[in-house]
Amino acid sequence: MPQQPHTFQAQITKAVSLNYLLSLPKDFGRDSAQRFPLIFFLHGVGERGDDLEKLKQEGLPKLLENPPDFVNPFVVVSPQCPAESDWSLEMDALIALLDDAIEKYAIDPRRVYLTGLSMGGRGAWQLAALHPNYFAALAPICGAR
Repeated sequence: MPQQPHTFQAQITKAVSLNYLLSLPKDFGRDSAQRFPLIFFLHGVGERGDDLEKLKQEGLPKLLENPPDFVNPFVVVSPQCPAESDWSLEMDALIALLDDAIEKYAIDPRRVYLTGLSMGGRGAWQLAALHPNYFAALAPICGAR
């Protein structure tokens, strides 16, 4: 019998979960009509796991732990990659978290910025390549493509 062409099609559902740190601007919630810019920060390999305190060792979460004198006008979401995982394996979870943050924290979807360090820089490249219309700007740091 000759080979017959076939097409497989299915809808699948996937449960995802990520812990994250959240930093809100000082004036968040004062004006219900105000929309805020968002910085989505992806950490490097050394901060993986389930201890969110690790995120405060490097990058933007470290800066926000002891903020400078200027007022931070951004909502900052810093997810934590699970232990033994990599941001490249968490793309679905990242985009789901981003969608949730945009809805939950009064984000202006035209002002969503993505950055990351090392593994997070690579993850930022990949997330922006998969979803380029989400981001106003991309600033990966030390992230190989």
